[in-house]
Amino acid sequence: MPTKIVVRNYRSAAVKWLAAAVCVFCGLRTAKASEKGPVAADPVAAICPVVYPLDENPSDKGYHYLFYGDAFFINEDGYLITAAHLMESFRDGGQLHVLVQLPSGQRRLLKAEVVATDWEHDVAVLRATPNPFEGGYRVAFLPLATDRLSPGKSVVSVSLRPSSLEEAYTFDEPLVDRSQGQVLSYQYTRTPNGREIELLLYSQRVIPGQSGSPVISEESGEVEGFIEGRWLHPTAIPFVTTSEQVDPSPGAAVRIHYAISLLQQNGIPWHATLEGTKLAESPVEKAKGFSGPTPLSLVAAPFPPQALFGGEILFDAKVDARGQLTDVRVVQSQSPFLEEVLGAVETWSFLPARQDGRPVASRIGIVFQFAQPFLPKLTARVHEYKETGADTKDRAALPLFTLEPEYPPTSIGEGSVILNELVDREGHVTSMHVVRDLESLTAPTVAAVKQWKFAAGRRGGEGAESDVIVVVTFRRPAVASRTLRPANGRSCGVSMRGHCLFWQRP
Repeated sequence: MPTKIVVRNYRSAAVKWLAAAVCVFCGLRTAKASEKGPVAADPVAAICPVVYPLDENPSDKGYHYLFYGDAFFINEDGYLITAAHLMESFRDGGQLHVLVQLPSGQRRLLKAEVVATDWEHDVAVLRATPNPFEGGYRVAFLPLATDRLSPGKSVVSVSLRPSSLEEAYTFDEPLVDRSQGQVLSYQYTRTPNGREIELLLYSQRVIPGQSGSPVISEESGEVEGFIEGRWLHPTAIPFVTTSEQVDPSPGAAVRIHYAISLLQQNGIPWHATLEGTKLAESPVEKAKGFSGPTPLSLVAAPFPPQALFGGEILFDAKVDARGQLTDVRVVQSQSPFLEEVLGAVETWSFLPARQDGRPVASRIGIVFQFAQPFLPKLTARVHEYKETGADTKDRAALPLFTLEPEYPPTSIGEGSVILNELVDREGHVTSMHVVRDLESLTAPTVAAVKQWKFAAGRRGGEGAESDVIVVVTFRRPAVASRTLRPANGRSCGVSMRGHCLFWQRP
């Protein structure tokens, strides 16, 4: 019987239950209005200014405080997400607070504990104490996005800030900044320690004080990222169909998948939009037998600028029962790609494999292919590998033969296509899902990957089904592009408190 290849995009109706499954895994309640903690109809109810009180006792204006930025609630247990750089002033001591709204409309100070931080990707998790969702406060939480928006989609940023940064008091009504714009593109930049971070660029003006504020999909209401600052690096920004003038310094937001990864590492629940799906009827709860892990948050690695040719990296990795990648075994390594790839996969998160409805650990194969777009059509690159790990009880399916896709002569696209394949116990691909689509480059990628050959995975010493994540990254040929350059001849990506993401002179 011939193998049936099913190619589909993760935004199809078949994946609508995935958000419910995510919530089941995280131990969440149904995301609907309740006395304890509704999903925010108005994001303002979920946003809290991050502050430091200066007074031991209040005046007739309340407590005088220093303002640092914003955080937003992600569940009814009082957990919040914000930008980690807001915590820098508290590394040597000092009690962080957040301002939470009372039913009267006034704001009250609550202590905020720093639960977890990812300094490399500028993410911090806080917890307000006592829990305002149990104390009669006017609060709500925001759901987090498990998919990324396409360029051109509408987003809204909402932030709170005091009317006066020098004379800020708790009894004063904060200013609400709401901005609507569109996703422009996704760009990588290097953090001060040399690691890559992926940012969402959007057509909104960013002002000081908005660090940590959520950037929300206008369509779904899910948080796509949080504000990092302005993007001033000279880069190609694609044109977006809009009647509005694009700000020459677009906003830059940290992708929310970095926060999701940190939450899962620490076992902290969070919410996703359920769109009416009932948790009790989730297919995950009813499933018997074994089902492999499902990608929840995947980020690609950029094509290293110093690489003259293409290459491949192969991993045999374990997805543990919390959905985190562990025990990443390097099967095929090639410079200068390995460092970039390791920085990307350490942020990945999954809905874990399940055995009779219980989350269990499992192994997956991972292939990063950096396709060389400059080769003539008749000299497409192929890669052949010897079977490895045949004597181990547990291993992932891995390719024995790969073929690089042909770069379409009419395309000027660049970036990554991500596929999730299921390889059966005979080494045949039985399904292929498009996790990330890239216009003009997805079709040739799928056509090439269909010709790959695999060694089957093993579980408990026996042949077994195995998932394989395939990330194919393209570098575009040199073309004229629309470039943004500041008037002073140099560029800097900066956070809202003046932290420079990078400097570059032309």
